[in-house]
Amino acid sequence: MRIHVIGCSGSFAGPGGAASSYLIEHEDADGRLWRVLLDLGSGAFGPLQSVIDPADLDAVIISHLHPDHFLDVTGLEVFWAYHSRDDLGLLPVHAPAPLPERIAAVLGREGRVPDGVTCAPFEHHVLTDHQRFTIGPLQIETRAVLHPVEAYGFRITAGDATFVYSGDTDACEALDELARDADLFLCEAGYIEGRDDRFTGVHLTGRRAGQCATRAGVRQLALTHIPAWTDPEIPLAEAREVHSGPITMVAPMDILEVVPDRARA
Repeated sequence: MRIHVIGCSGSFAGPGGAASSYLIEHEDADGRLWRVLLDLGSGAFGPLQSVIDPADLDAVIISHLHPDHFLDVTGLEVFWAYHSRDDLGLLPVHAPAPLPERIAAVLGREGRVPDGVTCAPFEHHVLTDHQRFTIGPLQIETRAVLHPVEAYGFRITAGDATFVYSGDTDACEALDELARDADLFLCEAGYIEGRDDRFTGVHLTGRRAGQCATRAGVRQLALTHIPAWTDPEIPLAEAREVHSGPITMVAPMDILEVVPDRARA
């Protein structure tokens, strides 16, 4: 399993890259390459097109409905609805229930069907807590996490490889359970200890992300969702104080390999 970092800026697109978006690629036993997009935040649809043709997407998963995680789905809808190809079919989109209405509101229309076409380009699937579903060779498990709006983290497995994405969350038991023994834990660390203590139930700090990784016994921790006003070295140092395993700070266009621990399998 491979993760392309399309955008990783926290809360809004930053000067160096787009907001949250991650492309999962995994080849099945027959050699077919599956591509699933996790989030498509503000500014992310542009760089996505430098990595793949969006027409090659198999599905999209949206963790929650803050603009830095879903806003560029509006661009993807335009792409899918008005493309010169007529064989794209419906693109499965797994998201909290209000997503179709949010897209319509941004585009200033009523209903799910774009102007000038006869059918909706997306096949919407509603996310719920403790849900399990399959996209090709990928097995996906959801957990509701701690954020001001309905939000989900994801545990994604393919064969022996396990990848966990926190979405946006503060520390919570559900995140610990989701991350248990993950080969790669892509975890937000949008806040800093001391500076952001007045906010609760919104984001993790590097320290809290590291503590979660330690409790869960993850093999590799990758920190993300750092806002433009934060020096990424600070949450990275916080995490290293409390977690002894490998830690990286992701950057736009990074490629992360999810390598299974054969000893655990």
